[in-house]
Amino acid sequence: MSASTPSDQPDVLIIGAGPAGAAAGYWLAHAGHHVVMIDRRSLPRGKACGGALTPRATHQLIDMGLGPSLDTWHRHVGITVAANERPVQLNWPTHPVFPPHGHVVRRRQFDQMVANHAVAAGAQLLEQHEAKEPIAERGFVRGAMVQSPGGRFAIRARYVLVADGGNSRFGRMLGTIRRADWPYALGARSYWETPRDCDDHLELGLDLHDRNGNVVPGYGWLFPLGDGTANVGVGVLSTAREFKSINPTHVLDNFARRVAERWDLDPSHPVGSIATGRIPLGGSVAPCAGPTFLVIGDAAAAASPFSGDGIGAAFETARIAADVLHEALTSDDATVLQRYPKLIDEQYGDQQAAGRLFARVVGRPALARELTRIVVHSRSLMEWSLRITTGMLRPDELGPAEAAYRAISLIARVAPGV
Repeated sequence: MSASTPSDQPDVLIIGAGPAGAAAGYWLAHAGHHVVMIDRRSLPRGKACGGALTPRATHQLIDMGLGPSLDTWHRHVGITVAANERPVQLNWPTHPVFPPHGHVVRRRQFDQMVANHAVAAGAQLLEQHEAKEPIAERGFVRGAMVQSPGGRFAIRARYVLVADGGNSRFGRMLGTIRRADWPYALGARSYWETPRDCDDHLELGLDLHDRNGNVVPGYGWLFPLGDGTANVGVGVLSTAREFKSINPTHVLDNFARRVAERWDLDPSHPVGSIATGRIPLGGSVAPCAGPTFLVIGDAAAAASPFSGDGIGAAFETARIAADVLHEALTSDDATVLQRYPKLIDEQYGDQQAAGRLFARVVGRPALARELTRIVVHSRSLMEWSLRITTGMLRPDELGPAEAAYRAISLIARVAPGV
């Protein structure tokens, strides 16, 4: 056993110390529980992510006490949607809970910040510690065999929280399976120098093309960081007709060239390497709970099929799981964990079903072009779409966006394959 081995059995062992794992570690430690977080890599580390925190994600971080730290990052107040060179600028919708702004972060520093916050609350973090296999006792998961630089050893815990990302090797060992017929995305991003680094609106490009000029379902993004650079990337949906032949780095190269003049950037000279990654979407992984374990964040495919945003869902699923585990620990009742799938469905079920339907629609170029044409020519439709796709529907009133969402959700719930 290594010197960093926990001296006694933790209440919860968290596999993965990214945003989901670290947020859960914070909430559980804040509630007084003994928590150990392990991660196979060392922090800080990068990821193929846009790094944009929506108002919904920002709300979660403020609740965690990280509001002052967020103020050091570039703030945005809305989105510019560009389709066929027709940009439409929208501010974030008003909401009774979420703030009217978000931030753009670099994931290397941001992930480190959240993990440090969990440690400050009392969680223990073990880096370069990989969970190699679960420990099972009488059919219950009671921890993991862990490989560290100092050797292999066991960490036993009352409960296990799986937060090891989209590939979730540990989740698969516990029996989680991704539905192959549900959509996922491939992302590619890098950073470019631009004089527009202080723009206070994010930009999304809806007209992605491959090198042959074919329309690609998904979107491109330009997220200014306020430090002389912008995070520029693309997300390509698996519902594309020729998806297996699409190279996201080629799509990113083409997108950078299309926006180069407007953003005054040199498309052939990104700052740093291009990062790519696979993003599971729409709750496509199940089960998300077992008798003694829960699955959160990208490991549970919590990212939105509308936007591909996984950071906000990481924080929200982490908080829901932490609340469930807190109740299980304080009541000494493991059956409480079986409430978690229902809570997740109540929070995300309708939106994820509607998002999966949306992903299938935009995977058909003719339908995607017509839908985009209709939406971008109506500011009202754009505002309603922004509320729906970012999960910022108002709980205190039934406006046009909320009514449209209810109708779409009903259709999505009964549509075959969704």
